[in-house]
Amino acid sequence: MRLLCGNTFHSALFLFGKFDISSMKIVYAFLFAAVVLLDDQALAEVKLNIPGIEQNTGMRGKYDEKEDIFKVTYPQNGLFVTVAGVKLTPPMGLSSWAAFKNAGDKTIVTGDFVLLEDQVNPVMSVALENGLDVTALHNHFFWDTPKVMFMHLGGIGDEGKLSAAIGKVFNKLKETAGGQGTAPWADINPAESSLGTKKIDRILGKEGDLSNGVYKIIFGRKVKMKENEIGSAMGVNTWAAFAGKDDKAVVDGDFAVYEEELRRVLTALRKANINIVAIHNHMIMEEPRVVFLHYWGLGPAEELAKGIKSALDTQK
Repeated sequence: MRLLCGNTFHSALFLFGKFDISSMKIVYAFLFAAVVLLDDQALAEVKLNIPGIEQNTGMRGKYDEKEDIFKVTYPQNGLFVTVAGVKLTPPMGLSSWAAFKNAGDKTIVTGDFVLLEDQVNPVMSVALENGLDVTALHNHFFWDTPKVMFMHLGGIGDEGKLSAAIGKVFNKLKETAGGQGTAPWADINPAESSLGTKKIDRILGKEGDLSNGVYKIIFGRKVKMKENEIGSAMGVNTWAAFAGKDDKAVVDGDFAVYEEELRRVLTALRKANINIVAIHNHMIMEEPRVVFLHYWGLGPAEELAKGIKSALDTQK
C-alpha cells in the first residue's frame, strides 16, 4: 500500500506541477482518498470482523495476511516464573493467545493459555461453559517455579460467539491471577482409610480392589494399532483410586476417551468439581485415537463416585 500511495502522490505532483498551498491541499486530499480506498479494499478481502473480535476479546491483535488469520496476544508481564534459575519473559513462552480464521460460513479459533496451577480449572470451566473445546493441558518446562501449565483451546462456529467466549477466558485468567484461583488441599493418609467400598461399587457398577488403603476400580477400553488390538492391560483404560473416609476422601485417576468424547467427559468432571490436571496422548497411530485426561478430586466419597459415574455415562 505504501508503494502505491507513493506512486499516487508523485502522479498528483506531476499533474499540478508546483508546490503551492492550493495544490498541496488537493494533493493531500487526493492521497487521503486513495489511502482510504485501499484500506477499504484490504478490509473487504478480510472476512473476519476484526474490530468485533478485538472488542469481544478485550485484546488488540494483528492480522497475518499470509495465513489469513487474526491473532490476539496477551503478554503476561505480571507472571514471574523462573526455570532452573532463569527468569522467563513473555517472548520465552509466557504469553496467552488466540487465533481466528474464516472457514466459509464459520470461524475457526485456536489458542494457548498460560496458567498457574490454581487457575487451570476455573479457566477451563469458563471455556467449556462457553462452547470452547479444551484440547490439551500440559507443561512446557521442567524446574519452573511457580509451576506453569498450558491449556490449549479450540472451536469452530459463529465468530461473535467464539470471540466472546475467548474474551471470557481472558477475563477469568486475569481474575484468577495472583493466587486467586482454586487449590484443593486435604490431610488424608491412605494408610488410615475407612471407606465404605460397597457404596462406591453400587454407584460405579463395578467392584474394585483394595490395596494399602487405596480402593481402585479399572474400566478397560480397546483400540487397534496397525490392526493389532490392545486393551486395558496395555494401558488403554479408565481408572479411579479412592482413599480416605466416607465424608472426606480423595480420588485420582485417568480417563481414556475417544476424541469425540473428550469435551463431554471434561464437562461432567468439572460440574462435579473434580479437577483436571493433564490432557494428552499416551500413544500414536492408534485407531480410534485416544486422549488421556488425569484428574484429582476431594470431597465425600459418594459424591466423588457420582462425579466419576456422570463422566463415564457420557462415553460410548
